[in-house]
Amino acid sequence: MAHPYREVLIAGCGRIGQRLGRALAGPNVRVWGLRRSANPLPAPITPLQADLCDPETLTAALADCRPEAVFYIVTPTEYTDDGYRDAFVLGQRNLIEALQANGAVPAWHCFVSSTGVYGQQDGRWVDEDSPAEPTRFSGRRLRDAEAVAHGAPWPATVVRFAGIYGQGRDRLLRRVREGAPCQGAPPRWTNRIHEDDCVGFLAHLAGLTEPERLYLGVDDEPATECAVMEWLAGQMGCPTPPRHSPEGATANRRYDNGRLRASGYRLRYPGFRDGYTALLAGDAA
Repeated sequence: MAHPYREVLIAGCGRIGQRLGRALAGPNVRVWGLRRSANPLPAPITPLQADLCDPETLTAALADCRPEAVFYIVTPTEYTDDGYRDAFVLGQRNLIEALQANGAVPAWHCFVSSTGVYGQQDGRWVDEDSPAEPTRFSGRRLRDAEAVAHGAPWPATVVRFAGIYGQGRDRLLRRVREGAPCQGAPPRWTNRIHEDDCVGFLAHLAGLTEPERLYLGVDDEPATECAVMEWLAGQMGCPTPPRHSPEGATANRRYDNGRLRASGYRLRYPGFRDGYTALLAGDAA
C-alpha cells in the first residue's frame, strides 16, 4: 500500500491492527505492533509489549520507536465506564506522552472510534457535522478519547466505524439461524462496514496528503434491521424472522458516508448484500 511513512506504530494490534500492519508494511516501511500480551505478531510486524495504562513500562517499550504515523485501535478489557476510560482515554494519553518523552514527533495520528458517539434515535440522516451527544457511558468515553487525539501536538484523524462484520463477526447470521425476531415498528435503521473495508480505508487514509479530522466509516447502504435479516434468511434457507415492536423501541439513525467517498476510497463491499454474499460464500477475509 503506497503511503509516505517509513515507520508506523499500531497501538492495539488485534485482528484489524494486524491486517492493517501487513497492508502498510513494505521493503522500506517498518511497522511496529504494540500490545499488552506477549503473543507473537505475524511478520513483518515488529512486536512491542507494554500496558498502555502503565506509563513507565510504556515509555521504556517505545524507546527505540520513532513512528511517523500512529494508529490507535484498542479494545477495552471490559464493558464498563472504567474499562472504556482506561483503554481509550488514559491509554491514548499515555501513548502520546510516552512518544513525546522519547523525542518522537509523528506526522499523523489516527484514532479508531465508533458511531456510538451519536445519540439520534428518530431515523434521521447523520454525518460528520451532526451533533455527537452520546447517551451511554461508552459513547461519552469515546468522545473524551477523540478530544485526546485531536489535542495531540501533531495532526490527528478520527474514524467512527459503524457495525463491523466479516469472518468471525457473524452475530447477525447467528440471530437469523436461531429464529430471532427483527424490529418491525418503528423500523430500526442499521449501518455497517465490512472488516475488509475497515482495513482498506485506514490504509487509504495513510496515503492521503491532508486527511480530514473526522470520517464516518460506513458503507453506502443504511438498511432496516428487518430488510437485512429477511434477505439473509432467504439466502440461508431459514424461516423469515418474525417482526416485533419492543416497548420503547426507537428508529436509530442512518449514516451518510459522503466524506469517505469524497476521499477517493472505493468500497469493496458497498452494501450489505455484497458483503454478506461474500461472507456466506467464504470469500471475504
